[in-house]
Amino acid sequence: MGSIGLNALSLPPDGGALPTLYLVRHGETAWTLTGQHTGSTDIALTAQGEAMASDLAPLLAGAPFIRILVSPRQRARLTCELATGRADATIEPDLAEWDYGDYEGLHTSAILRDRPGWDLFRDGCPGGETLTDVVGRADRLLARLAHETGALALFTHGQFGCVLAARWIGLAGEEAAHFALDPAALGILGARPGHPAVAAIIRWNVVANPRLGWRAAD
Repeated sequence: MGSIGLNALSLPPDGGALPTLYLVRHGETAWTLTGQHTGSTDIALTAQGEAMASDLAPLLAGAPFIRILVSPRQRARLTCELATGRADATIEPDLAEWDYGDYEGLHTSAILRDRPGWDLFRDGCPGGETLTDVVGRADRLLARLAHETGALALFTHGQFGCVLAARWIGLAGEEAAHFALDPAALGILGARPGHPAVAAIIRWNVVANPRLGWRAAD
């Protein structure tokens, strides 16, 4: 399950170079602090989360984005606004976080009490999305973006962002369990240097202010 191939990303349709994707997770919310699963709940950034988003601006300032895409959730949209200072972002539904269904708002520890051995990246969520659903969204989005030329910014969420990165380099969706993306962290997905048609992770989990430390995932 979740192991659909990404051959389209190994060789762009026009035979040219892959785009460069600046993948950004939204800043801190009250639920990232508590470790609650935050999918469809449209929770706001904390004051610290807004500061974290603003701190991203210098990391993104030199990137000549041809397009900026953002999740529909306000935590991602405000992060985008504060980090880029631009008002031309396009809402992209496929960048939304995993739909946690019955597990929305729950801590992992609470889920494990009722369902020992549960793992999001293997088992998905009852009443929400399966891994196959989320991989399908990621693959659909990446297949569209593979036609782009240049740099794009993608403002998204923790768990979905990890799936997107795994699929970019052709890993099965389950392998996203081995990635971590902190609040207001940046990952750069592009091409292997000297090999413009080979997908690679150029940077991962870069934070503008390391003293803030690690925060729980969505």
